[in-house]
Amino acid sequence: MEILDVLTSMAKTGRLGPVFSGADWNDVTAALGEPWDIGTMSRNRRWPRLFAYGDLELSVCRCRKVSLICVQTWRDVVELPPSVVGGTGTFPAGLKHAEVVSALDRASCSWEPHAALTFGNQCSLTAIVSGANFTFEIPEGEEPVLNIMGLPGDGHDCSARTAVQDH
Repeated sequence: MEILDVLTSMAKTGRLGPVFSGADWNDVTAALGEPWDIGTMSRNRRWPRLFAYGDLELSVCRCRKVSLICVQTWRDVVELPPSVVGGTGTFPAGLKHAEVVSALDRASCSWEPHAALTFGNQCSLTAIVSGANFTFEIPEGEEPVLNIMGLPGDGHDCSARTAVQDH
């Protein structure tokens, strides 16, 4: 499988194997193993936390549901869990805007420009079916290069739970 196949599939389905917005964290770790614990997203609370399987980054809320998903593509290589993408899980990075658009079009995955994230030296597009967002950096005088691909959160709200569960 190539990285464009992985990202296009994510854009069409809103998931990467067991990972999707709203997935139970225990199910994800049972399938993929223990991730890197990048740390808390707040100075005052233990949750939500950011975890990573290589360049697949997941925000997990205090009710232990996956709330945000992104694939960092700005590095030299993109590393994803081999158990869900096959092979070594390592892919070359540096995907150009035209390559991403062509892959989405070939997969019949409709998309549209995302104006709110298009400014300065970046541009963005959104896959209509899943809301997946592709944000590109535009190096001076060059074609835009994919920086990050993300799937939207499911919008759930943990605020009904007690503050004790945050710690």
